[in-house]
Amino acid sequence: MVIGVTSGFQKYLDLVGVGYRSQMDGESLIINVGYSHPVILGPTPGITMKVEKNTTILIEGIDKEIVGKIASKIRAVRPPEPYKGKGIRYRNEYIKRKAGKAGKK
Repeated sequence: MVIGVTSGFQKYLDLVGVGYRSQMDGESLIINVGYSHPVILGPTPGITMKVEKNTTILIEGIDKEIVGKIASKIRAVRPPEPYKGKGIRYRNEYIKRKAGKAGKK
């Protein structure tokens, strides 16, 4: 808890995919990840969200549990898929890739 008050906790999320982007609208986070509508996430008390380069989301706060919970909510909007690797992932998260369909011989 002392670390949270002195330096704070932070999590980075990366959006991977063609056309995937995010932006801030006041305190709300708007995410465009291939759905027919943008996903809007409202503000959370004690948590600050920032968007860097349209494809990186930074979540900061003093409570490690709430920072992790908000990060997992954002990731759940479009979790990374194993075939192309598209989706929202944590920074430095490894996604095990699968082979696609085998061609006819």
